[in-house]
Amino acid sequence: MNSVQSQGTALVTGASSGIGAVYAQRLASRGFDLLLVARDQQRLDEAASKLRAEYGVQVEVVKADLTQKDDVFKLEQRLRSDSSISLLLNNAGVAADGLLGNADTDQLERMIQLNVTTVTRLASAAASSFAKAGRGTIINIASVVALFPERFNATYSASKAYVLSLTQSLNAELDGTGVKVQAVLPGVTRTEIWERSGIDASQIPAEMVMEAGEMVDAALSGLDQGELVTIPSLPDVADWDKFVAARYVMAPNLSKSKAAARYK
Repeated sequence: MNSVQSQGTALVTGASSGIGAVYAQRLASRGFDLLLVARDQQRLDEAASKLRAEYGVQVEVVKADLTQKDDVFKLEQRLRSDSSISLLLNNAGVAADGLLGNADTDQLERMIQLNVTTVTRLASAAASSFAKAGRGTIINIASVVALFPERFNATYSASKAYVLSLTQSLNAELDGTGVKVQAVLPGVTRTEIWERSGIDASQIPAEMVMEAGEMVDAALSGLDQGELVTIPSLPDVADWDKFVAARYVMAPNLSKSKAAARYK
């Protein structure tokens, strides 16, 4: 069995551009076959041709709109039935601009469908399949706004906080199964997500914007190092460790039979 076969297949959502396209290239270079999912058939086909030619891996493309339940259901079924799939990259997502009080709530509902519901359904299918196989990797793309929601609009920040929480809980559920789980929390990354959501990224200070290739390479390094949560921009991982430790300090006191003295 050669290295390509032994890696299995990586299912990548949002694979036609930006972070997803970079992940596809990096995973192909690691010997994964690919199942690329996005809405843009032409871009998918072009990417697949290049990846096959450059890396000699098998590449299948699936045109799907992951805000549509039927399309998500088909991917779920594929994850549950295709034993060759060994990695899920939950990357597809969208941002939204503006204040919650002024928002187009139909647009917000579509964002929640993609950023929250689709991520959950695909992670559930992958967790079930991978746990049975005793192997596999689930990577969920969250955002640093999960840790600092005041810096961005309410719904996008909340959707990414959900992804972080989901990943942390899922990791606990899958303990001992052989399945690896990772949440990646990028800062501002140079992709098309900004213009699609009506945000002028040129107004963001250059020192805050990371190239997608650098972000993905850091994220994969974090995966290799066994990190549950990878924050590519964070210089000192001790800062994250302190954040986690603070939660555990509070944990024994979060549910008590009596209210705290300050409320009496």
